Amino acid sequence: MGSELNNKQEKFVKEYIYDWNATRAYKVAYPDYGTDENARASSSRLLTNVNIQDYITEIQKDLEKLAGISRQRVLEEHMKIAFSSIAHLHNTWIDRKEFEELTEQQKACIAEIDVKQVNSKEKGYNVEQVKIKLYDKQKALESISRMLGYNEAEKHELKIPEKIVFENVSKNVS
Repeated sequence: MGSELNNKQEKFVKEYIYDWNATRAYKVAYPDYGTDENARASSSRLLTNVNIQDYITEIQKDLEKLAGISRQRVLEEHMKIAFSSIAHLHNTWIDRKEFEELTEQQKACIAEIDVKQVNSKEKGYNVEQVKIKLYDKQKALESISRMLGYNEAEKHELKIPEKIVFENVSKNVS
């Protein structure tokens, strides 16, 4: 696919998919670009080229394969978060599991762990406080719903009679 492009166009595409910044990619591929405004306009024009669009799509598919990314994998990651619970990280209400005891699925749901040493004056020693924050379940559920099409607008069928009869209503004007 890339063979339909010249060397500078191929370089533009490869730079463009790095960070999706067309102006920067154009400046790298075409070092004698002139002004920034010229680079912006020219890069925009290049992105409308069908061969360039096709090459971008081809590279994206290859990147998905190389990285092992698929809709299914993304869905599985969202499912880990959506169906997680802080209770899965504890043995009892107070006693939490050691990090090493957690499954990979449980670890994947953790957004943040904050550990503080607090001096307990009554007990005379430091107490470790651990705050565990999980990723947002609601966002994960919304993403799953979008991916599976559950959020599509509901369709309502309106039943309209075949023949509509209007009565002649006259107003008395004084």
